[in-house]
Amino acid sequence: MRIPHLTASLHHLVRMALRRVDTDVAAPDFQLQEADESLLDNPILHALLSDHRLLAQIDGQARRYPAEIGPLAGIPEQSQPNYDSLRTLAGSGGLLGLFLNDEPALPEGWALFRGGTLTQMICRGLELAETQVSTHEFPEATMLRRLVAPDVPAMLELARLTEPGPFRERTIELGNFYGIFEGERLMAMAGQRTRVPGFVEVSAVCTHPDARGRGYGGRLMREVMRDIFAEQRSPYLHAFADNPAVRLYRSLGFTQRRTFHLAIIKNEK
Repeated sequence: MRIPHLTASLHHLVRMALRRVDTDVAAPDFQLQEADESLLDNPILHALLSDHRLLAQIDGQARRYPAEIGPLAGIPEQSQPNYDSLRTLAGSGGLLGLFLNDEPALPEGWALFRGGTLTQMICRGLELAETQVSTHEFPEATMLRRLVAPDVPAMLELARLTEPGPFRERTIELGNFYGIFEGERLMAMAGQRTRVPGFVEVSAVCTHPDARGRGYGGRLMREVMRDIFAEQRSPYLHAFADNPAVRLYRSLGFTQRRTFHLAIIKNEK
């Protein structure tokens, strides 16, 4: 049973523990949820089995997010029956994104549209490193705020320009997103994607080319991380292993946990 005044007090304490600072993310002084990190070994599938189960489109053991949210899908293992289920979920000519433990072993009728090595990083929230990403003076007209439905067209345009990963009309429904505006222009954003018990993914971190080098990405990531810590969960993320942004993520307290084979696959039937 939730007791409203105690819940409010807890959230107040969490917010105080994670109060804004310019040069670092303060380590939370509360106990994070006891969580099973093995869920992160198949994060898309486990998200669609747990926190995002009401969003799941299902066929056999395969699950995917609605196409309007994104192409991410999960299977317990690579097998002919599971790829047959994915074909049903993808539809003719459809694309799906998988995080695989092994190299893609695609049956006939599938094509690898894009591949690569993803690194999974996690911030356990106990010993967070200092960062210098926010030593910049932001322009006077700059505003940071939570993004809402009317911002989606600007978010889609920024994602199209910067390619931070799949971003669709309903991606905003996956969690809190924040943006930095210069005047009326959305110049940077970051938000949440997959969720499993104890963990929330930081995603869609991107900055307009005209605003790079101003510390916007790190500033927004800290905002997203505070929300995750307020739920007593740990942030995690995925990035291409050779992405220069990995250096920023390390400065915010993320450490590498494992790697995946990314497979963006196309149903050619």
